[in-house]
Amino acid sequence: MDEPASTSFTQTPTDRPRTPSLPTPGGSKTPPTIAARHFLDENDGLTAIRPTTEAMEADTLNRRLKEFEYSARQRERTPGRSPSRKRQRVYGDRFIPNRDGQDLQASYSLLHDDGSPATPSRSKKKTPHGELHLQRTEEANRTYSKVLRNELMGDSVPQHHKDLSTDELYGRRQTPPGQPSASNLPPASITPTTPHKNMFSYKSPQKVIGSGHPTPSSRTAKHPGLINLNARSDLYSVSPINYSSQSILQTPRKPPRPIAKVPYKVLDAPELADDFYLNLVDWGSANILGVGLGSCVYMWNSATGKVTQLCKLPDNDLVTSVAWIQRGSHLAIGTHKGFVQIYDAEKSRRLRTMTGHTARVGALAWNDHILTSGSRDRLIYHRDVRSPDQHLRRLAGHKQEVCGLRWNTEDGQLASGGNDNKLCVWDKLSETPLYRFSNHVAAVKAIAWSPHQHHLLASGGGTADRSIKFWNTSNGSLIKEVDTGSQVCNLAWSKNSDEIVSTHGYSQNQIVVWKYPKMEQVVSLTGHTYRVLYLSASPDGTTVVTGAGDETLRFWRVFGKKGNEDRSSDGMSGKLGDWGSIR
Repeated sequence: MDEPASTSFTQTPTDRPRTPSLPTPGGSKTPPTIAARHFLDENDGLTAIRPTTEAMEADTLNRRLKEFEYSARQRERTPGRSPSRKRQRVYGDRFIPNRDGQDLQASYSLLHDDGSPATPSRSKKKTPHGELHLQRTEEANRTYSKVLRNELMGDSVPQHHKDLSTDELYGRRQTPPGQPSASNLPPASITPTTPHKNMFSYKSPQKVIGSGHPTPSSRTAKHPGLINLNARSDLYSVSPINYSSQSILQTPRKPPRPIAKVPYKVLDAPELADDFYLNLVDWGSANILGVGLGSCVYMWNSATGKVTQLCKLPDNDLVTSVAWIQRGSHLAIGTHKGFVQIYDAEKSRRLRTMTGHTARVGALAWNDHILTSGSRDRLIYHRDVRSPDQHLRRLAGHKQEVCGLRWNTEDGQLASGGNDNKLCVWDKLSETPLYRFSNHVAAVKAIAWSPHQHHLLASGGGTADRSIKFWNTSNGSLIKEVDTGSQVCNLAWSKNSDEIVSTHGYSQNQIVVWKYPKMEQVVSLTGHTYRVLYLSASPDGTTVVTGAGDETLRFWRVFGKKGNEDRSSDGMSGKLGDWGSIR
């Protein structure tokens, strides 16, 4: 009987017993033991196992395993000030943040006092955010910039001169020896230049610091053998900055005037037109504010806050301009149909209606008993309110709508601005303009005469122009020009100081106070959500009111008061005189 067939594997002298794979403990960087791989025997076609590890005795294998586990435990111990619990590393296809490398104790010590629960009773220091603090910070930043510029550049770069040429602004630097002259170099557009590497060289004997003081040296430059005895030399200065910078820091500065950046009063003005060419707000000498809203004119008493309706235009006519006489209770009203009406505000009675214009009257200006009106029909009329005639003079100096009119009562000059981008100056009642300026590239509505200097006129351009220009109307010259960055809607001089306020349109709709003649911004006020089209100043010159298409009137205290200023009324009797002055 045949025995059942059996397959046996015979171990050859070169074969070794198979050693099982060793598991890798967590946290160890030792790669796992490579498992035995299977090979195909080409001789008999059977699968055989060829182990790749060396044969070991049982005792030796156990000893090696114990040593391996002991070394793994030693590596798991993390040195540090405080023991931390071991986290098991999990390897997978997801990223899990690992905080083992962070020093939590150091991070906690770096926390701000407000975030530390260990000191809950410590009083918090409030950061000052007042307007005065912000102005002082801006002044300190400007001073720091001046000192830094003086230390680095000295007199080679002027502090504030934008109108200088390139050579005057940066100075004519000498050509270094061995370098080709500027006349032999290609044009700058072909070969761009780069700053010299030794721009800030402190070892050159020709170096001049500040306002002409030489580089600190114990010997003079002209006579090397002589001792420098100049007491004003930086060699003997104990300050880290030169004398010219010290003089900048020691210059006395006037403390900044605090100006509130929020209006102290806001009034609703329904139906206040969002039209650049209209003038619907004016503050009279009796402290009464006149406002045109739709077809009605309202008066606001600044002392009592009382609002009174003066009139309502018939036949669906609209109010397009209002203007108070310099002294008195008369209010002029321009309408959309071209009429000019005069009201006695004290008695709430219309005195007369004047005709002549064929389109809306968007600008009015008083000069004593002379009332001047400008219209969309491109004409300007001078009217004597004492005469029964409709007008005295007819001026045709503009080719488009007249949107700005201002009288200089002291010099007897009239300034007019139009949508034709022209600014005209008229002498008294002359029918021919004295000057016709064409420097603006947009409509000229903002016009203001300086109350402090004769023949000084300021004008502002519209969206495409964005500039404020100052003119000397005695000789027709342009004095100064400032780019404001946005549409200039109105201008008004301060009665008490050399400052001017401007209102603007897109994009910030801001009110800016400027210091003349440097034209430095004193403050920039925001709050309106539409372009600020209307502006008027109070009789005492301390407050301005602004109006915008957002149908609000905002009152700002931006200017100071004169000493011993008489705040009483102008002596008028009756209802308007009893209303008093601004609180």
